[in-house]
Order: sequence, then C-alpha cells, then structure tokens
Amino acid sequence: MSQPIYKRVLLKASGEALMGSQGFGIDVTVSDRIASDIAEARAMGVEVGVVVGGGNIFRGVAVASKGGDRVTGDHMGMLGTVINALALATSLRKLDIETVVLSAISMPEICESFSQRATLYHLSLGRVVIFAGGTGNPFFTTDSAAALRAAEMGAQAIFKGTQVDGIYSADPKKFPDAERFDHLTHSQVLEKGLAVMDVAAVALARENSIPIIVFSIHEKGGFAEILTGGGRKTIVSDN
Repeated sequence: MSQPIYKRVLLKASGEALMGSQGFGIDVTVSDRIASDIAEARAMGVEVGVVVGGGNIFRGVAVASKGGDRVTGDHMGMLGTVINALALATSLRKLDIETVVLSAISMPEICESFSQRATLYHLSLGRVVIFAGGTGNPFFTTDSAAALRAAEMGAQAIFKGTQVDGIYSADPKKFPDAERFDHLTHSQVLEKGLAVMDVAAVALARENSIPIIVFSIHEKGGFAEILTGGGRKTIVSDN
C-alpha cells in the first residue's frame, strides 16, 4: 500500500452528500460508503477528524430569508449537523472503526463535548473524531468550523469533499465551459471569489498554513487515492 502524504487530516463533507439521490435526510448507503473511505485512510495510519454539514436537514439562513431569527435558525442547523455526525459514526462503527462524536453544543446524553484536549486524546488512541455542532456559534458556517477544528487538531490538510472533482470558475453543471483549476493559492481563491469555502474558512486556513484539497466526495476510494498523491483534485496552498 502506498504511503500517505499526510498523517493527520480534517475531512469536510457536505450534508447534501449524505442525501444521495434523495431530496432530504440521510441515505444510509452513502453514509456507509463515506465511512468505508475513511476506514481506508485509517488503514494507512492516517489520523482523521471529520466535520459534516447539515444542509440535508436544515439551513439556518432559510429561516432568516423568510424573516425569522437567524440565531435560532443557526441553532437548528447545528442540531442537524449532530444528527449527521451520529449517522456517520454509526456507519464507521459498523466497520469496527473506533469513533467518537464531539459536539460544540453540550448534550452529554448523546455525545461528548468538544475540547482540544479531548480531540488530541482520542486521535492519539487511533479513533476517528467527528466534530458536531459547527463552531457552537451562530453566523459561522460548517466550513468555518472545519478550518477551526483543523487548526485546533494540528491537521496537515483540509480535505473538502464536494459535489464536483475540484474548483471551477463557475458551477460546471450549469456552465460546461467553466475553467477548472489544479492549483490555487488561498489568496487567489479569495480574490477570485471562488465559492469553495466561505471567506472566513479560507482566511483561517491561510493564517495557519493549512492546504485545502477539494475533491469529489462521490468517488469511492477517492479520499485514500488523493492521500497518496493520486486522484483528481484541486490543491489550495501557498507552496
């Protein structure tokens, strides 16, 4: 088996990816397949933290756009990420992968509370750590949570699993002639306004010199392939 380039990474998976072909909720077969990709990475000795979005269940901005309270909406969205984290943890445990869910919102009957100390402890024991509840604060996306948790856990890279196989100048599903990028700097992503992660997330990754690797979450085995230097992806780094 090829040696991985990175020893500790943060995987950011969109909530929409968990829907599969459904219009809402969680497709267990998709959750199981993402879990198998994470298991492949663990088999190579890579320490993995995971942040899952909540868009398949609820988006806080949906409340605000209809005149509701954004803070309440964001809290609802955070709960959606906890549901997704529990689902993915279940899929990982079916593969006998030791997994712990750490939530930014205290809910001890369901999962452990997040702290950097707990994160590093569980990683040291070889467990996959799934971060739930976003940052625990309204007005911040799960992309920002991913960049924050990556910095806190000392991740060497953020793997952003998306619906497409890299970063394009526009949505390639709507604009077939959109330009695809193999490599960009963090500053170029911000200057070009490319919608790969929100501005706060990209800026935080840049500040902490963490590369962002964008790939398709739907390619079985793609995560492990990219970890060993192959696969189709866009790398955002200043090197």
